[in-house]
Amino acid sequence: MTDFFCPSLFDGQTLHRDVRFTVDEGRIAAFTPDSAAGDACVLTGLVCPGFIDTQVNGGGGVQFNDQPTFGCLQQMATAHARHGTSSLLPTVITDDIETMQEAANAQAKAYHHAPSRFVGIHFEGPHLSEAKKGMHSARHLRILGDEEMAIFCRQDLGQVMLTVAPETVTPDQIRTLVAHKVIVSVGHTNASFEQCAEAFAAGATGATHLFNAMSAFTSREPGVVGAALYHPDVYCGLILDLAHVHKISAALAIAQKGAQRIMLVTDAMGPAASDTDHFVYQDKKVMKQHGTLRLDDGTLAGSILTMDMAVKNAASLEGVSLAQALMMATRTPAQFLGLNNIGRLGESSYANFVCLDDSLQLTGHWHQGVSQI
Repeated sequence: MTDFFCPSLFDGQTLHRDVRFTVDEGRIAAFTPDSAAGDACVLTGLVCPGFIDTQVNGGGGVQFNDQPTFGCLQQMATAHARHGTSSLLPTVITDDIETMQEAANAQAKAYHHAPSRFVGIHFEGPHLSEAKKGMHSARHLRILGDEEMAIFCRQDLGQVMLTVAPETVTPDQIRTLVAHKVIVSVGHTNASFEQCAEAFAAGATGATHLFNAMSAFTSREPGVVGAALYHPDVYCGLILDLAHVHKISAALAIAQKGAQRIMLVTDAMGPAASDTDHFVYQDKKVMKQHGTLRLDDGTLAGSILTMDMAVKNAASLEGVSLAQALMMATRTPAQFLGLNNIGRLGESSYANFVCLDDSLQLTGHWHQGVSQI
């Protein structure tokens, strides 16, 4: 057992002062605010839960689609851990069925090995709209068939998240997925407000990277953006690298949905958290350019964002408090995933936490009570 003392601690929802907590076998066994340090290990700065990222395509120089292996997942997680990410959903973008199966097998191994780190898997495609495919391969876009459904409904992957375009799947298919505990999110879609609302009524609960690769909000057609903002229970991912989404658009979305329904995501690709300047997807080279990743035609292709920078950017937005910024990286994604043992600090939670200085620079990261950096 190890005792820690924090002059300032955000538990995922509330800021506490002078907290002493005990870590035993990777979890918090005791949690006492307004306490004395005594002989505990003192953590300076602000302590908060480790960050949770529900959309991680790569990092540390490797890309999950390109290397759908357990070793790739370990390299990705290690790289992102240096930036405060304690738990993640490795993300597979549109690809052939063999790559999806290999990725699922790798995730099954990772989840068995470290369930509090590799908490699930995100399949972003292949059931997407060609009109809003972005960087995704048009060659591999397809309708949802039995082989894909079998992968999505596996019970050894942790929490499965699936991004679909509502115009490519039926409400009955969404209901089947939800019945098998799959989290369905709308994204890469040109659907109307009504089509999107029908998907939410069938059980979809998320909107993947709000504003990006989805039909826009206009005066006479609210589109997917309007549907996601209008439905109060829908969670929205937000890529806050300030390139994918303008800061005013981000601030408006947070004001409308609240920090309880907006979650920060990176959509990170292989060059994130590394010195790599490019990656290859479906024979297309994607280059790092001025802090972004782009195809030859200028299309944004994921990001090099890390969660610590996403939190910084969120906290810099007008009208967004530090507590809200932290909640969107911790408690909110945990609630979206239906997980109560991560994204918070308190009795029985995993001892996954980070330390931030006054400028929100990451100064420490512990996973199950073990230092990561």
